[in-house]
Amino acid sequence: MSTVYFNPLEEEYDAIVVGTGISGGWAAKELCENGLKTLVLERGRMVKHIEDYPTANMDPWDLPNAGAPTRETRERKHKQDRDSSATNEDVQHFFVDDKLHPYNEDRRFDWIRGYHVGGRSLMWGRHSYRLSDLDFEANKKDGIAVDWPVRYKDIEPWYDYVEEFIGISGENLGLKHFPDQKLLKPMDLNCVEEDLKAVIKEKYEDRVLTVGRVAHITEGTKPGMGRSTCQYRNRCKRGCPFGAYFSSNSSTLPTAEATGNMTLRPNSIVHEVVYDEQLGKATGVKVIDTETGETFEFKAKIIFLCASAIASASILLQSKSERFPNGLGNDSGELGHNIMDHHFKVGAKGIMKGYEDKYYKGRRPTGTYMPRFRNIGGDTDQSTFIRGYGFQGGASRDGSSELIAELKYGPKLKEAILKPGDWEMDFHGFGETLPNHDNKMYLNYDKKDKWGLPTITFDAGFGENELAMREDIKQQAVEMLKAGGCENIETYDEKIGMGLGIHEMGTARMGHDPKTSVLNKYNQIHACKNVFVTDGAFMTSAGNQNPSLTYMAFTARAAQYATQELKNSNL
Repeated sequence: MSTVYFNPLEEEYDAIVVGTGISGGWAAKELCENGLKTLVLERGRMVKHIEDYPTANMDPWDLPNAGAPTRETRERKHKQDRDSSATNEDVQHFFVDDKLHPYNEDRRFDWIRGYHVGGRSLMWGRHSYRLSDLDFEANKKDGIAVDWPVRYKDIEPWYDYVEEFIGISGENLGLKHFPDQKLLKPMDLNCVEEDLKAVIKEKYEDRVLTVGRVAHITEGTKPGMGRSTCQYRNRCKRGCPFGAYFSSNSSTLPTAEATGNMTLRPNSIVHEVVYDEQLGKATGVKVIDTETGETFEFKAKIIFLCASAIASASILLQSKSERFPNGLGNDSGELGHNIMDHHFKVGAKGIMKGYEDKYYKGRRPTGTYMPRFRNIGGDTDQSTFIRGYGFQGGASRDGSSELIAELKYGPKLKEAILKPGDWEMDFHGFGETLPNHDNKMYLNYDKKDKWGLPTITFDAGFGENELAMREDIKQQAVEMLKAGGCENIETYDEKIGMGLGIHEMGTARMGHDPKTSVLNKYNQIHACKNVFVTDGAFMTSAGNQNPSLTYMAFTARAAQYATQELKNSNL
């Protein structure tokens, strides 16, 4: 991908896309393929596919301290370091410097992010699941927050469309609340997982263990920069030179560039959407060039905010005018509120005996998955919490020399290196968080960043429903491990802040009523129809599934709608 610099006064674009991550890449692809001259703005540096993945082929001994983070890195990236792997030497270059990009916390919030072309599509976990009507109808059924303005039938064809393009491996299960998908062949379970799957099938009518559905090509190729099958290296977070997993850099952005309609400009901080009072719509965005300090105003007919749930809300809150004194589209007062994230780092693990003569080949870049089995009707409904959770995890076998000090030297060390340790099985809960108006972010104009922009303050946390759910997660994990024959079972429940799931959602939620929501069913701002928000900000509830696939489907749908409305002169 090439970087283009130009005089912004010379040309008006059909569309501007802010952000190049999961959503921004898809917006760029769809708008460009529909013939719109599109300016794509990224606040971070340029990252070129393959060329700018410096650690992709390094082994631990090639990295300083075998990849362990340095004291300097941990000090400069003290909040990114809350994600235990984000400051390791193999990936730390993809995560922000917290001293350069500060934020504030009324309540702990772990804002883990990377500012570069591709955004978090380079570092994401790649689990890809659909929401179902169990999720889209949940708020209305439970009388919480507001109702989604869409149902599964509205989004189903867009899930199909996205999945066929990006490539997702996995196994369909025929569950209504966990919809089947357009899948490539699944990765294999190992021997311990296969046996545990059989036990769970025998003992539970409402539970099934499967392999995680992940955005990895396991057969054939997919569009983009020579995307080919997964090599089972499990170095995904460093950037994949094979393009085997989906990222903006290997897939959507090259596809957009191939149309000849994309202009990509990195190092460009968008901080305001310009609203024209007379026209009653947005006319462009204001930008600060991070390298030169220059300011620009780029003009376009439609604008897609895809900067992330937090960053897009921040841009809208800064976009003040006589019509919108509290931020563009904020008639409802909900902008910046209703922050959601998935809660995790809770579950149980144990030792599985009887497989000492078994091992596995390769480094599978996914684990096991168990779809939600709580509060899906009948006997599954709980009295202590609503909504539900899934289990991620898996079985693995590690070397015992790391655990026993006496094996750290001499002949016994040599012997231990050649002998794997015990098999361990882990059930790791991943639960839904309820939307809550009191979970919010706001702008602090007294504390400004390097570019003179207000910093973000978080005031959000998990509630009683999430805490009750975590207790059930531990109990059910233990029960299933016991059923499978595990020994030495231990529960764990790390006290984490919101944000660490890295699935920020809800800050500009969609809904039926402009009085209680920011966006309509097509991701348009209710009161400013030529501005669309298609990152996690639009989510009305969270579900318990990893949300990136849903962002992609809604983005593709919104881009087609925006293109048609523009051609019909409705924007």
